Amino acid sequence: MTEFAFTTTVPIRYRDIDPWDHVNNAVFATYMEEARGEYLERAFDAEDLGTRNFVLANLELDYHAPITYEGGGVEVAVRAAEMGESSLTLAYRMAKDGTLAATGETTQVYMGEDGTPTALPAAWRGAIRAFEPELDQA
Repeated sequence: MTEFAFTTTVPIRYRDIDPWDHVNNAVFATYMEEARGEYLERAFDAEDLGTRNFVLANLELDYHAPITYEGGGVEVAVRAAEMGESSLTLAYRMAKDGTLAATGETTQVYMGEDGTPTALPAAWRGAIRAFEPELDQA
């Protein structure tokens, strides 16, 4: 997962498993959410930049292989795919024991104090570009 700026391991919890002994499809979105939070903390260097002002506008998820409970966690890689005026699109790869399990994408929109989409703050843009210099070259 080298083309991704950030990788983390999300633990598989017993409650994540469905009756067929694999991670329930809906839980994959939770793994993406957990990795996204860690990615933003790392990209913003743990500064309090108000990331709670992001709302999820779109989620896409493609399943490639089941994830089972045995041992370890799920490796989730995250990278910025696109930065719009008021949005940030992130791409994800999830793997278990080296096997690609899912790929996905989310788009978050920055909301102003009035609850409407607002331009991403300059500090955010700078932090993301510093964390992922290749973003503007795509």
